[in-house]
Amino acid sequence: MANHKSAKKAIRSSAKKRLLNRYQHVTTRNMVKKLRTTTDHAMAVELFKSVSSALDKLAKRSIIHKNKAANNKSKLARLVNGLKPAAA
Repeated sequence: MANHKSAKKAIRSSAKKRLLNRYQHVTTRNMVKKLRTTTDHAMAVELFKSVSSALDKLAKRSIIHKNKAANNKSKLARLVNGLKPAAA
């Protein structure tokens, strides 16, 4: 167990950061799953904007690696572009 005041504070703050990081990571994963199951092109385009933004934020904060974010965005973009737009 930590003996110094600063070490105890570091343990508390790292626990808070860990919870926030896990919440953001899980929320983004759920957004990705929702996008993957979408079959409507217009809805997928809107979801893709928010998902790609969330992935960029995770990469910026080093919650996930920047290449993982880029790979996920690339795969999701191919998925969205593969959906057929509704006939107007």
